[in-house]
Amino acid sequence: MQSCTDDRGRRRFLVGTLTTIHAAIAGIISVIIGGAVVSPVFGREQESWIPVGDLNSLGDNEPTLVTYRVAREDGYREIVARRTLYLLKNGDQVTALDTTCTHLGCPVHWDADAQVMKCPCHGGVYDKTGTVVSGPPPRPLTQLTTRIDGGQILVRV
Repeated sequence: MQSCTDDRGRRRFLVGTLTTIHAAIAGIISVIIGGAVVSPVFGREQESWIPVGDLNSLGDNEPTLVTYRVAREDGYREIVARRTLYLLKNGDQVTALDTTCTHLGCPVHWDADAQVMKCPCHGGVYDKTGTVVSGPPPRPLTQLTTRIDGGQILVRV
């Protein structure tokens, strides 16, 4: 009779131990998955404003090509990328247009004679505000957010 109660005690102990191990594993997995789901909500995106030009140097209603540099972390190194955009001044408002065609990513250029931006790859044509005039581009050129601070034009990247 002694061995029967010993077997039940061992079984209870093993069942309890396995239940505890399973609960610990489930808890760890829940914390990992929960952290992955919730962390973007609490993570703050840093706002970065880069100076791209002087307001007084722009002509009214004439797109001006500007090159700027963006630094980003890549592991232990800092990569500096050169990007271009068109600035269009209309009074005190400045619009910044990305030079990347929305069709396949070719760089567009301003044709002052025709007063349009043209993509050399597949014939996409945009007006000076970035709106598609003709060709295959599916949407207008991407506009970047701008602000003016002390006569300097800043673009958010």
